[in-house]
Amino acid sequence: MPTGVAMRDAREQLFDAAERVLLREGPDALTSRAVTTEAGCAKGVLHKHFTDFDGFLAELVIDRIRRLEGQAEVLRASVGQGSVVDNLTGLLTELFASVAVAIISLTISRDGLRARLREAVPTGVPILTEAGRHVREYLAAEQGLGRIAAEADLDGLGLSLIGSAHMIFADRTGARPNETDVRRLVSSILAR
Repeated sequence: MPTGVAMRDAREQLFDAAERVLLREGPDALTSRAVTTEAGCAKGVLHKHFTDFDGFLAELVIDRIRRLEGQAEVLRASVGQGSVVDNLTGLLTELFASVAVAIISLTISRDGLRARLREAVPTGVPILTEAGRHVREYLAAEQGLGRIAAEADLDGLGLSLIGSAHMIFADRTGARPNETDVRRLVSSILAR
């Protein structure tokens, strides 16, 4: 982009560019140069809007965590509707088929990013922690309706669902799990 031409919604364009690089090439390829090249702008644009690259990445992760709220809203609206397995399958498939797996890898691989995120998300792995909270809240609501056994360990179920779904989606080189794979996983965990 030539100097002097304003970018509309520069932050969002940079976030979207980072997401494309993450999905296409993985966290190791994510550099400020890769992001600005993908966004079609000068490197200085990123530094105009963010203190440094780790600051940019922290805001990207926090923005994507906020987007998780929309998925959680759909899950909350499904309480008492359809099957519990189908509702959880839909959330987990949508969550992990998105950029979430790449963001988890990015967060794990960058010490500076993790340090920045600790201010906003003090425990756990960002995105996984929030997704786990939404799943546990959903399970509790379904338990209140009697659709989950009263004696079920909701924390254990939530961690098992999030952790297991992350594991089947984490391999960037193999075939992506489909909805049937996720449904089978959810069914087996809830059957315990």
